[in-house]
Amino acid sequence: MAESTRIQVHVPAVLRDRCAGAAELVLPAAVSVRAALEQIEQRYPSLYRSICDETGAVRRHMNLFVNSSNVRDGEGLDTVLVPGDTVTILPAVSGG
Repeated sequence: MAESTRIQVHVPAVLRDRCAGAAELVLPAAVSVRAALEQIEQRYPSLYRSICDETGAVRRHMNLFVNSSNVRDGEGLDTVLVPGDTVTILPAVSGG
């Protein structure tokens, strides 16, 4: 798949067992974060369920970035994607 027609999804180590150990997923270019998540749901349902709840909303402790911007700071799941974008899944870290 040509780079100009795809997006990359970076998967953190803690979730890689839900997508056959892949650190990065290459998906056909999607029009939005929501559309990319739909592709993930079809290919890796367990990974999708770790990112989104039963209503399709991103779980509270999960963050999604498009390039360097948190989707919560913009259009949320309707954030537009263009070929070549990178989506990063970043679980929140807490502790004491």
